[in-house]
Amino acid sequence: MSYAIRIDRHLIRPAGGSVRYALVSITAPEAPPKTGREPLHLALVLDRSGSMGGPKIVLAREAVRQALQALEPTDRFSLVAYDDRIDVVVESVKASAEARRSALAKLAQIDSRGSTDLHGGWAAGCSQLAAHLGAADVGRCLLLTDGLANVGIDEPEQLVSLAGAARREGRIATSTFGVGADFDERLLRGMADAAGGRFYFIEQPAQIPDLLTSELGELLQVVARDASLILQLPQGVEASPLNALETADITGGIQVRLGDLVSGQQFDVVVALKFPAGHAGDTIAVQFTLADRDGALSAPPQVIGWSYGAASSLQGQPRDRIVDRAVARLYTARARAEALELNREGRFREARARLEKTARRILGYAGDDEELRQMAGELRAEAADYSRGMDEMARKQRYFRSYSSQKDRLPDGKARR
Repeated sequence: MSYAIRIDRHLIRPAGGSVRYALVSITAPEAPPKTGREPLHLALVLDRSGSMGGPKIVLAREAVRQALQALEPTDRFSLVAYDDRIDVVVESVKASAEARRSALAKLAQIDSRGSTDLHGGWAAGCSQLAAHLGAADVGRCLLLTDGLANVGIDEPEQLVSLAGAARREGRIATSTFGVGADFDERLLRGMADAAGGRFYFIEQPAQIPDLLTSELGELLQVVARDASLILQLPQGVEASPLNALETADITGGIQVRLGDLVSGQQFDVVVALKFPAGHAGDTIAVQFTLADRDGALSAPPQVIGWSYGAASSLQGQPRDRIVDRAVARLYTARARAEALELNREGRFREARARLEKTARRILGYAGDDEELRQMAGELRAEAADYSRGMDEMARKQRYFRSYSSQKDRLPDGKARR
């Protein structure tokens, strides 16, 4: 495992209030040979409501078939299908060859019908996991849907809260897969984020097998569980990640929760640091440490220092353009996400202004850097699209683009390697 830290500038104002950025570039270790990995506890939860008819349900069945083929006999799996009725098609069972053959025969009988009790289907999958989790096990629920929750518990805030509770109290993580234009992307993202999983947007049904089995492949290659970046902060220093990551206050600093890291994953985290007043010539330092549940990220802490400089030295101090670009990408993703919400509410002028403001901010320090100038230009070019109504598919495409950027994942949601 390796990680490197770069900062945008080294000097800060004695008067206080300077904001500087640290780019932490992490490369997870490669997975050891497959022998001896921890057993996986998996629940596959499929929406079979009427809108899933045709190629969607056919490809969902194929995705489950591929997922079952990837399991080993020591793994456990269950299969739940839901519409306005919940069916536990396969109760949690060891993934023996016989169990998988039996599951595939039952899977072939699943077809579309009815409404969408998303909570009931998801809760049934979580129950199957909870019944067999040991003290050190982690359960994974993979929830695939193309529609809105409209039966049973259907309030997004309550569903997100329940997903978070399942993670905290039952060690059950949930990844969500939204298909097409009719699901609630904010709900599925909220559930995945609260539950320590991932959210995927499936624009075309043909993507279903690839993305579901890709997510399973990542679960089979986790090398660091519950990874985190820990910052020990001097008195008066404030820190927060630009990425869409959870944080927690700890004694003397903050913990940035990275989630599970997979074999060879590359993950860039940008942290904004705000400094208090000091004296010219003094230095102030922050300690960065990587940690995880089982100690797989064995790397020594790194200490990065900044110096208080006179006003004359602050002007024109050198910038690290690699950090500047990483910062700009994340502010760009944030701006797009905020503009989408404004667009959704019909506040078109504000949506456009949000993108244009971010473009001006980037141009303010871009200088002659072509990549930064291009980012600003793209934002300005897009601004007109946000200043009028958008169809749901276009909104979801842009939403997922922003989400993947903020999570530092590839455009299709897969881990960078």
